[in-house]
Amino acid sequence: MKLTTAGESHGKTLVGIIEGLPSNLPIDFDLINSRLALRQSGYGRGGRQKIESDKIEILSGVRNRLTLGSPLAFQIVNRDYQNWQPYMDPEGADVSMRRLTRVRPGHADLTGLLKYDQTDARNILERASARETAVRVAAGSIAMCYLKELGVYVSGYVRCVCGIVDNNQYSFEGLAEAKNNPLFMLDSLLERQAMDLIDSLKASGDTAGGVVEIRVKGLKAGFGSCMQYSTKLDALLCGAVMSVQAIKGVEIGMGFEVSKLPGSRVHDEIFLENGKYVRGSNNAGGIEGGMSNGEEIVLRAAMKPIPTLMKGLKTVDYATGQPATAAGERSDVAAICACEIIVESVVAMTLAEVISSRLGGDNLKEVKERYSRLP
Repeated sequence: MKLTTAGESHGKTLVGIIEGLPSNLPIDFDLINSRLALRQSGYGRGGRQKIESDKIEILSGVRNRLTLGSPLAFQIVNRDYQNWQPYMDPEGADVSMRRLTRVRPGHADLTGLLKYDQTDARNILERASARETAVRVAAGSIAMCYLKELGVYVSGYVRCVCGIVDNNQYSFEGLAEAKNNPLFMLDSLLERQAMDLIDSLKASGDTAGGVVEIRVKGLKAGFGSCMQYSTKLDALLCGAVMSVQAIKGVEIGMGFEVSKLPGSRVHDEIFLENGKYVRGSNNAGGIEGGMSNGEEIVLRAAMKPIPTLMKGLKTVDYATGQPATAAGERSDVAAICACEIIVESVVAMTLAEVISSRLGGDNLKEVKERYSRLP
């Protein structure tokens, strides 16, 4: 299974193609569109979300809500393109307008200009933008349809906003409640503190990041491999999550905490209960030796503060070489809720790819039969 994405932030449309889906997989359009809406929600979002109202439009690979086994192509139309067509039209645009040369710290602007031999950072930022993640949410939601058929589920919540940390432990079933809250946090007191902090940052022209926790329930043992570094499940998941814009750190299970404790307090002891191997704890986060071990997968991702600050940061104008204040694009103060949905989706897509690689199967019946035979 493989996902390819295309499209610019203010271009005509965003496009995704998923190869390798089995035939007869039910596609839940309501699920996909509800998750696209969740990606646009959350306390601290900016004006772009009031313009776009993302909906998936499947172009090929599905008939009567069932996959055909052929590549599934879809698009998410950019409604804002009508305002940007004069400057973004592929067949003829006024490139003298909406130029960006006051390159923004923390963005791809400057390095992209140098790498791709450009003079206008618009040609870089349009693709580097997190707007691209709408495609990955749609694709990840389709992957969730695939995982659901196998009894595998992905969920999560916001664990931290700009230093306000929720260290409580929650059951997998309790995580769903987070999506009903303004910041996807589960502790109402901490969430109120985080919202007050976001208000303060907005007033001062600043931004916030945070940490999201993603959990996976129902995945059987043995996905991934200890035989090749490139097939280790934790490496695949961490690499996929790190590919999300603004993610600067990923940990699994106890993560960096393992460096602070002796082995007796880190490694999960193994027991045999009713003919089934279980762990007494889950400090490994459901992955040992690069393979799923049958326990819940626990993954956390750290999102940096949004680098487009309304007050602007010091930079250089690429066109003149003179000191300048960084250009301001329409931006959010905090997009941690969007981040949570995106990381969930990326994890789901990666797991679908890994499962498909091991099981194969041209149709859903074959896939389910092969999965059911696994111990």
